[in-house]
Amino acid sequence: MTNSAPKFELETASNPQGLRRVAIDTLTRVEGHGKVTLLLDESGQVQQARLHIVEFRGFEKFIQGRPYWEVPVMVQRLCGICPVSHNLAASKAMDQIVGVDQITPTAEGIRRLMHYAQILQSHALHFFHLSLPDLLLGFESDLEKRNILEVALKHPETAKQGILLRKFGQEIIRMTTGKRIHGTGNVPGGVQKSLAIEDLNYLLKDIDSIITWSSGAVELAKTLFNSLPENYKNFGEHVCGNMSIVSRKNNKNGEFDLYDGNLRITDSNGGIWADNIEPNDYADWISEQVKPWSYMKFPYLKKLGPENGWYRVGPLARVQNCSFMPTELAEKQRKIFINSSVSKTRHQPLSFHWARMIEMLHAAEIIKELLYNPAITSSKDLITSGTRRSEGVGIIEAPRGTLIHHYQVGEDDLVTKCNLIVSTTHNNQAMNESIRSVAKTYLNGQTLTEGLLNHIEVAIRAFDPCLSCATHALGKMPLQIELQDVQGNLIHSLIRE
Repeated sequence: MTNSAPKFELETASNPQGLRRVAIDTLTRVEGHGKVTLLLDESGQVQQARLHIVEFRGFEKFIQGRPYWEVPVMVQRLCGICPVSHNLAASKAMDQIVGVDQITPTAEGIRRLMHYAQILQSHALHFFHLSLPDLLLGFESDLEKRNILEVALKHPETAKQGILLRKFGQEIIRMTTGKRIHGTGNVPGGVQKSLAIEDLNYLLKDIDSIITWSSGAVELAKTLFNSLPENYKNFGEHVCGNMSIVSRKNNKNGEFDLYDGNLRITDSNGGIWADNIEPNDYADWISEQVKPWSYMKFPYLKKLGPENGWYRVGPLARVQNCSFMPTELAEKQRKIFINSSVSKTRHQPLSFHWARMIEMLHAAEIIKELLYNPAITSSKDLITSGTRRSEGVGIIEAPRGTLIHHYQVGEDDLVTKCNLIVSTTHNNQAMNESIRSVAKTYLNGQTLTEGLLNHIEVAIRAFDPCLSCATHALGKMPLQIELQDVQGNLIHSLIRE
């Protein structure tokens, strides 16, 4: 993750259209590595804005040939911020491989506990550490001070609560998986351990403070959004549909659930376009397009095609796709969020932060409920199994949005196919639409400064992208090779655009 904010590189290059290229390289305060390129005409009007993912990791390929039981531990190495999400999605897929449709109550309780702790810590990290420098200090504030250290100096109690919220979530992950990062608590068919009594008592001691601080974070996010100048209310706005899971048990009622459920897709006005899609049927509805200028694919709804079928996932989608949240405080805040919108569906990227904090509050409430569930301390029935199968799909709502893991396994127990559609990939086109909107609204005809270019990054950060997780497409990336002599003089160069 690039947390510091180096100077933007304003890079000009000739091209067949005679346009000037401006590169923001690399993006800061996001997980992973990416860049944005803008193409400007002679009058400074933005003709093109693109988000490029410039790293390739190839997990979908090198998972093939590995024993299926290794996969949950392997795929979580995609990321150090949201490893629990990948571990859980893979474990849910492997549950099907070992013939388990319903894990034991203890296993589900432990998995939900670690998952909602993951939501809590990830949302706290993004809001307090990565986004507040922009939201509290200003998009064009002094570059040297636009960081979490300045937030801590000016708002010490807010910064402290952000740190402790994340710490609490990380402690739960350690207790349930064995480590704060890249633990081994999940296995196909269940979990390896329940929660120790001493750990339970430790968590119960602080959970009420966590809920109180989470409630305060919602109020802060709400205040920051509502205090935006009018010309920033629709900052980076793009209109599209939303996708998320809703509870499998209460799908018809539209109950909010982050761990298990069926897919619901709504149109740009909030109307249900498709509902109750089983995880194993996702490929009937979603396809992926590869473009030559990014290692990140572009998912779309098959029935609408790649031009019109893109959509949004994540907190902004989830709090609007559901009919209710099953916890009191979060549902009250969700209703305020929904009812205060002038349109049927919110499309402003900056409202992601508000929705994200509502989810963090919900996660804290769910954690408290789980801590009072006696099943999570039971040492019986941690793992179950059934008739071996050859294919499994696990879908979960990761902090950044819907996460799909799809595997096929041969009779020799080795993985023959792996397809991962991660949250940031789902949001690929939506992020590109947002940066295009910001570029044309705030940069057209302007003398470009670091502060103005930071507007582009603010729009991207609203989605909380995990760029490392999203790098799967092979594509055909631009490439530049330079040959230099021992004195460093350029002898020859080749450029593939």
